[in-house]
Amino acid sequence: MANINKIKGRIGILTGGGDVPGLNPAIRGVTIRALRENYQVIGIRRGWGGMIDIIPEKGADNSDNFFTLTEEMVNKIGRTGGTFLHTSRTKASSVPKGGVPEHLTDKYQNERNDLTPDVLKNIGFLGLDYLIPIGGDDTLSYGVRLHQEGVKVIAIPKTMDNDVPGTDYCIGFSTCVTRTIELTHQLRTSAGSHERILVIEVFGRYAGFTALLPTMAGAANRCVIPEHRFDIERLTELLVHDRFTNPSRYSVVLVSEGAMFDGTEMVFQDQEQDMFGHKKLGGIGDLISEKLKVLTPKYNKGVRINVINQRLGYLVRCGNPDAIDSIVPMAYGNLALDLVLEGVSGRLTILNNGRYDNAPIEVVTSYKKLVDVEKYYNTDRLRPFYKSFESKPLFIMASD
Repeated sequence: MANINKIKGRIGILTGGGDVPGLNPAIRGVTIRALRENYQVIGIRRGWGGMIDIIPEKGADNSDNFFTLTEEMVNKIGRTGGTFLHTSRTKASSVPKGGVPEHLTDKYQNERNDLTPDVLKNIGFLGLDYLIPIGGDDTLSYGVRLHQEGVKVIAIPKTMDNDVPGTDYCIGFSTCVTRTIELTHQLRTSAGSHERILVIEVFGRYAGFTALLPTMAGAANRCVIPEHRFDIERLTELLVHDRFTNPSRYSVVLVSEGAMFDGTEMVFQDQEQDMFGHKKLGGIGDLISEKLKVLTPKYNKGVRINVINQRLGYLVRCGNPDAIDSIVPMAYGNLALDLVLEGVSGRLTILNNGRYDNAPIEVVTSYKKLVDVEKYYNTDRLRPFYKSFESKPLFIMASD
């Protein structure tokens, strides 16, 4: 345990965006190492939301915005899912008028407001020497902004879509893939009992890794991903054929939530946008299921094939982390502290070809990390290519 009289500095840590298994182990990894290196760790609640809610006045009640982390505290939560610091989809550089904290409403009255000056003030109020945000490209893009403003930032990548640029692996991806495979295999019993086509919608706004990799692992016959606009007639033909050749008379397709077929665009649950401009996706599986019911007679001697349609949703992001999402976050947290001890900032902790490393934080905003369709996806057969595995990383296509 650190001797508070010899504290070297103060580190802030926060989690933003969607929850995934592995966030608490990452918080634990940072905190345990920091305390043993005689740093104090401040947990900031609700990601960037907590950072803008802080009232930088002595005696103000900020108990709902930040607190000091202890070894006992993080040891208890380190083996659990979710994030005990809580999270939000707050973009501090673009806060809508209704989202501005009450103590700042006189200062910010535009429809969209950049609260960065107050974030910088709050970082100073907390006395933070380093800030460690854990999140996806949205959360970390604001980390890039703070780095450009002179804040010492070290970022840790998290997203079950595995789409943060610059790293082979993002916290949450392995558990998501594991759960997708498990739940798909469980749903097979119903599909086989009723001789139906099983349509399973999974997460994946722009990147199809969470549909492609489980399919590669044998969870489904076919998958459709955001990177390729597919032909619904061709998908129907393939699924009917898969069903016919299966002794149990069923077939399975995994559908990324951002997938589109000819004549459609992305399907949204509603038109409400978060601070990053994203509408909540969901419903492409419903649309595909209805189309399959209409089109299957054409490929099944005039007889319609019924469909089981299931959206996995939060089932793949809740609960405890698997082994990889327990080990990698611990390593990322310690890697972040290595950088702190070296006096380095403006970096992203990464895995590159199976080895832990770090990269400039600016890589987060430099490009979109998507499936290389030509290399990994058979657009005619609507499933992964199974070739050239030598020297590939653990999750095959995750390094591109």
